[in-house]
Amino acid sequence: MNTAALREQISRAHQHETSTGQLAQQLEKQLPHLHSAISLADGDRNMVMTRFVTAYIDLVPDLLDAAYDVAREAGIESQIKPVLKIAEHFFLQPPAILAGHEGLDGLLDEAYLAHRLVEEVNDLYIKHFGQPLIPADTTVANVIAHQLIGEDFATS
Repeated sequence: MNTAALREQISRAHQHETSTGQLAQQLEKQLPHLHSAISLADGDRNMVMTRFVTAYIDLVPDLLDAAYDVAREAGIESQIKPVLKIAEHFFLQPPAILAGHEGLDGLLDEAYLAHRLVEEVNDLYIKHFGQPLIPADTTVANVIAHQLIGEDFATS
């Protein structure tokens, strides 16, 4: 796994956000249109969503590393690694449809795919081994990210 490259890409996205505020601006536009099931406490709702998206993206390298380490220790590396490599590849070389997406806003799509792939692998692992591959349930976070990136992209 080349999560060092993912971390570098995320670092560049943070620098982009610091200089442009693009993610915060995008989220500001989306807040009024979020599904009613996504409730945010009173206060700076935009700041809360910005922190959520940032943490969601920042978690990807650690999530992939943890899934790989557990799979290796369980002796199923050969079955899990190809799926994790898909997430890594998508993150580092997104498809043409994502051309022009920059910064943290642009990485949200890639982070969503990585989280969803690990969630699916985790579900299969639980089914076969009776315990989670990753001891974190990312379902709610994935639902929120799904809403933010939009139905059309999330399901394509």
